[in-house]
Amino acid sequence: MTLTTKTPAEALFIADNVALDFINTEHQEADSLVDCLTDDSSVVAWLKQAGQLPQDFNQVPEGLFDQAQAFRNEAKQVVLAAMHGARPELSALNRVLESGRPVREIEWNGGNGKFNIVRRLRSNTPMSLLEPIAESLAKLLISDKFDLVRQCEAPDCILFFHDLTKSHRRRWCSMSTCGNRMKVAAFRSRKKQD
Repeated sequence: MTLTTKTPAEALFIADNVALDFINTEHQEADSLVDCLTDDSSVVAWLKQAGQLPQDFNQVPEGLFDQAQAFRNEAKQVVLAAMHGARPELSALNRVLESGRPVREIEWNGGNGKFNIVRRLRSNTPMSLLEPIAESLAKLLISDKFDLVRQCEAPDCILFFHDLTKSHRRRWCSMSTCGNRMKVAAFRSRKKQD
């Protein structure tokens, strides 16, 4: 299997959960493993695209890529273990939650005459930038809907998603890609048997 890279603009946002979308920044296309995170800047671009950083954020902390890759791999292992009812290794998740914890402040919004709670980065370290992903994963793990986390049923797909459909019968990461391919393959298989 070869490794190719894509830009964060080509990242997939199909999981209905930002932590799962972060894990999905590494995915498979045909016989290639595709990574949307290629350097520190691409991680910042993905975080902006995911709505986890303001669009005007322009600082790129050195080492963010390495920490993001390591955290992504560890987060994937946590999800897989939890999906199988096994005890996951949580030290990396807890480390990001602790080191990256944000500052929350209350502000007055003169425009609407109400108070708002504003979340700010404690610092611009890699851990601070990754903390919203860790928080999303932690909330997903304790959610009573964690059992709705699925891995795509297509044999050549490694993507995760949170099945929030009404019937909870979603089988594929995306109906327009894997779902369509699997239905066409099933149709062709039935036609061959006839």
